[in-house]
Amino acid sequence: MQSALLLVPDLSLILIGWLLVRYTSFDRQFWSGVEKLAYYVLFPAMLFYATSRAAFDFSSTPAMLGLALLTTGIGVILGYAGRWMFRPDPLDFASGLQTAFRFNGYIALAVAARVGGEQGVALMALIQGCVVPLVNVIAVWQLSRTSSVSVWRELLRNPLILATVLGTAANLLGLQMPEVLAMVLGRLGSASTALGLMAVGAGLQLTGASVPYGIVAWWTAVKLLAMPAFAYFAARYFPLTQLQLQIAVLFASLPTATNAYILAVRLGGNGVLVATVVSIMTLCAVITMPLWLALIM
Repeated sequence: MQSALLLVPDLSLILIGWLLVRYTSFDRQFWSGVEKLAYYVLFPAMLFYATSRAAFDFSSTPAMLGLALLTTGIGVILGYAGRWMFRPDPLDFASGLQTAFRFNGYIALAVAARVGGEQGVALMALIQGCVVPLVNVIAVWQLSRTSSVSVWRELLRNPLILATVLGTAANLLGLQMPEVLAMVLGRLGSASTALGLMAVGAGLQLTGASVPYGIVAWWTAVKLLAMPAFAYFAARYFPLTQLQLQIAVLFASLPTATNAYILAVRLGGNGVLVATVVSIMTLCAVITMPLWLALIM
């Protein structure tokens, strides 16, 4: 019960976004702009602020990152397995595969802050900095065989990766930012959580289009059950602090990324299918995430 209550404020913000887009004049175009603001400005500010100020335990942090990468690898392998189990349409598979192993960064940072404060955000930011390049390469490669999009250009322009790398570098070099700048970044970071979560809610959509529910259920089970289960049981073999274990399992339990839809549309994939999968996973995570949180708290 305590773990469920811990997530109530964040889940409430998702619900508020869903209600606002349906019952007010704040339509999807408005929320698309909000999501861009959060993605390109607010969340990078939070990531830089958190990683530049955190006190990392570098004797065990590599173990946490290794577990996160290994868990992601399990998600990729199991996601691919759905191709032979369900034999979906090739375009549907190329579009939806990414949902089995990508993660929602907005929910990630909000939950990390709830569990571990600034230190939790910094640890989650490190995981994002390591895992985002891997999952983006796989997702873009799968979809871009007939596209001219450059994978490496996409990665080098990713604001979340850049903010994490720069913040960690400043931390390692012992650089101290001016107090005024720290306050500005702190304020921007505070705004990012609420707006990001409401944007997630505004993006939820369950269409009446034909959906291959077999493989959708498989990808959902991989992302919300198999990956966190692997992280939880494998963590005992890694020298992790309690907070690192919590962040690693929470990372594994996250629903898929909302911008998976954007990537699918940009590269000529089945955007409707991906939007449906994203929505199904996000709604199912309302039930599964508190359960995983209860195991690690």
